[in-house]
Amino acid sequence: MTDLLALTADLVNRTSVSFEEAELVDWLEAELGTLGHLEVDRVGDNLVARTQLGRQERLILAGHTDTVPVVVDPSLVGGTNGVARIVGQTLWGVGSADMKGGLACFLEIARTVTQPAIDLTFVFYAREEVAQQHNGLNELAAKRPDLLEGDCAILGEPTDGAIEAGCQGAMRFEVVLAGARAHTARPWMGRNAIHRLSGLLETLGAYEARKPTIDGCTYRESIQAVHVEGGVAGNVVPDSVTLRIHHRFAPDRSLSEAEESVRELLAPHLDNLDQLRVIDRSPACPPSLDHPLFQRLKDENSLEVRAKLGWTDVARFAQLGVPATNFGSGDPTIAHTPNEHLHRESIERTFAAIKSLVSQPLGDRR
Repeated sequence: MTDLLALTADLVNRTSVSFEEAELVDWLEAELGTLGHLEVDRVGDNLVARTQLGRQERLILAGHTDTVPVVVDPSLVGGTNGVARIVGQTLWGVGSADMKGGLACFLEIARTVTQPAIDLTFVFYAREEVAQQHNGLNELAAKRPDLLEGDCAILGEPTDGAIEAGCQGAMRFEVVLAGARAHTARPWMGRNAIHRLSGLLETLGAYEARKPTIDGCTYRESIQAVHVEGGVAGNVVPDSVTLRIHHRFAPDRSLSEAEESVRELLAPHLDNLDQLRVIDRSPACPPSLDHPLFQRLKDENSLEVRAKLGWTDVARFAQLGVPATNFGSGDPTIAHTPNEHLHRESIERTFAAIKSLVSQPLGDRR
């Protein structure tokens, strides 16, 4: 069997920071193009490979090819995390967990499982780590929606071999509080917009998270102030301040319901001259654990199932009518950190579960 940790190291060494995925995708296209059992299509820097065996069901195995920027830091071994380094049974390097370990698993499945029990679609897509409008799945959905058709999808996001079901939605708000300028020697003649933040920030700090349980998965909502900007000069009472807020909400709420809940929370601190607007939004995704393939994956491998508290592209697949879940190697809590790493046991266990799922005859499971 291929050394999956070494294969992941090879992928890590093929730098693919967001918007710079082309070289890696070129290599993947060349690799997959030699496999006679796959039909390969490329749309921009997005690559899709499919079996066409006429099976009863089609499973999509999807993963993003981009990583966050490489870290250059003298405290790191070698001074950077942009070069793969294997020490013992652990691989260190940017993207090792998020999610080149997942890509390695899917690539090895594509290479070795030439007669899967279900039809497979492998989707290697670009620009997941940046703003939603750049996401490669959007490009595929707009130009070749047929390539994303399937009965369900597994995203190789790092879950350390557990199932992280669904995902929470994400929404960003911008609040602009108004004031009135005055000289700081006579502040009573103005209205300090920055001071007006105090009550609003206290409300955010005191927020008690909703923790709804859906299909046995407990989600935990959050709302955080993430950016503040204001001030005119050192001797001027500021007449405006801008605050950006990030909200994560559970799959039992729609985009409109989540937005309304935030507006109600902030309403006591706003007046007619203030502004509150949504600047970005991504829907949540339900767990979808009742799909037979996901049930089989869980039961046959005795997998832990937990809620996905962050946002992933399972929500995008859900919008396309494809139930999806997160299942991959690597610890999600160290993704995007300078010391990102991947353990051999995690990737080998994850690979074995996926290979078994796609290799064994299905029988009548509906």
